[in-house]
Amino acid sequence: MSTITPHLVQSMVRDWLTTPVNGYLGSSYGQDLRRVLHSPLGANLADAQLEKLRTDVPVLTMLPESSVNLYSDSNGIETKRLYIELAGKLLAFEG
Repeated sequence: MSTITPHLVQSMVRDWLTTPVNGYLGSSYGQDLRRVLHSPLGANLADAQLEKLRTDVPVLTMLPESSVNLYSDSNGIETKRLYIELAGKLLAFEG
């Protein structure tokens, strides 16, 4: 019997973020990270992205809703960072 570890869940989320939408034939799995990072804050994409993440990585539905969060900030003029918090652990991605 396999055990789902926090490290395995983090790997699933990293895979989701690095896989382009429709990267798997017949599946909307994945994320367009650059579109998310370069959208204005007023676009209110965070909730929609978290919902898509939970849909594409169903193991996250086992966690309390408040334990999966999405943040972003600027890293200089041309680069933004996206942070996904999973139960207190931050995963950072630049684009």
